[in-house]
Amino acid sequence: MSKVSYYTAEGLQKLRDELNYLKDVERPKASQAIGEARDKGDLSENVEYDAAKEAQGMLEMRIAKLEEIVANARIINESKIDTSKALIHSTVKIKNEANGQEMTYKLVSPTEANLKEGKISVDSPIGKGLLGKEVGEKAAIEVPNGKITFEILEISRS
Repeated sequence: MSKVSYYTAEGLQKLRDELNYLKDVERPKASQAIGEARDKGDLSENVEYDAAKEAQGMLEMRIAKLEEIVANARIINESKIDTSKALIHSTVKIKNEANGQEMTYKLVSPTEANLKEGKISVDSPIGKGLLGKEVGEKAAIEVPNGKITFEILEISRS
């Protein structure tokens, strides 16, 4: 059984665009590279052919993965997100109890995560630790450097 993932319309469109690019542009390039390598002679000693076949295999694996993700993707209507708890597509403002630093993150699906944009995956340690929490609650989260405690300051849809 495949895992359903929730996306914004923009995030799902990015996945579809990447899938179409891989199918329409990269797949023909890979086939052409294999054909050119095959034309160079003996396949048993043709390193270029082996490399092209391996690259094609990796490309096909990526295409299959994206097809599975897109097939199981659901778009979230962000206007209907419950802001009483931290859920996927919630924007959560937190405070690190140890140093007082405040941060704001949007909880997103793993493929939409981008720390530079303030988007963290719901599958990350911090994302998992924040899910289901309410404003005023504390979340003790195990990270590679130990345990960090965050206080939930605000939850919004933006």
